[in-house]
Amino acid sequence: MKHLFHFEHRRQPVASPARFSSRLARNGLWALGITVAALVIGMAGYMGFEGMNVIDAFVNAAMILSGMGPLNPLHTAGGKIFAGLYAIFSGLLIFAIAGIILAPVYHRVLHRFHVDETD
Repeated sequence: MKHLFHFEHRRQPVASPARFSSRLARNGLWALGITVAALVIGMAGYMGFEGMNVIDAFVNAAMILSGMGPLNPLHTAGGKIFAGLYAIFSGLLIFAIAGIILAPVYHRVLHRFHVDETD
């Protein structure tokens, strides 16, 4: 994760299209990995607090993670507290993932404006 947001300095030329594509792919894979990890956390919570099977836990975690809300009604106090905390976590995670995915694009656009062309 050390090089996730490591970009060129303004005195360096704009990255080549191949390097830019590899950055997009790398950040996309990081975003996918973080999303899968968050989905696993949600599934574990629903299985542990509500006793749901894997499929029900998956669909409920996926619905919360996508911002739509739980599919099945919750029956335990622990499950309801978990669902609320997981929903807050998921809402913040959406912004973090958007930042990870869009960082190379924003950097490339801004770098084109500020690149130092003096030799």
